[in-house]
Amino acid sequence: MQVPIVRKAWQALCALLLAGIVLVPLVQVVMRDLFSAPLVGAEEFTRFLLVCLVFASYPLVVSHGENIRMGEFHDAMTGRFKRLLDGIIFLGAAFSSGFVAYATFTTIFDNLNNATPTLKIPFWVFLGSTAVGFFVACLQHLLRLRRRCRQEPLDHRPEVS
Repeated sequence: MQVPIVRKAWQALCALLLAGIVLVPLVQVVMRDLFSAPLVGAEEFTRFLLVCLVFASYPLVVSHGENIRMGEFHDAMTGRFKRLLDGIIFLGAAFSSGFVAYATFTTIFDNLNNATPTLKIPFWVFLGSTAVGFFVACLQHLLRLRRRCRQEPLDHRPEVS
């Protein structure tokens, strides 16, 4: 079952993060060069936005089947071997994503009182997108495995042309 409103909201969040990555350094340069008043912590905030963007957008990549793979080799396979290989790949990817999510949640809980040096962003906020992104990606891999087992179509057509 697809939840288009959640997907659209997730895409909008990623678009806002991308806009922030562009705008924060731009404002920093303008403020520093034109007004001699640099923004304190702009570099740290940009790194925070980059971490959030990369790991928040990972589930979207998975849901669209856009992971890096050897497409020509995979497309040349047929029948049972292709389904078996897909199952192994989906299980391995789900396990890997789930493990990274678990490790990130563990790291967050071990560092609840820590924060970034300049802006004092709590550590759980800084790494939260990593944990959530990998957890949702794990679920996406498992959904793709279920679709493959039921022989349903795997890929969604991109909404943007």
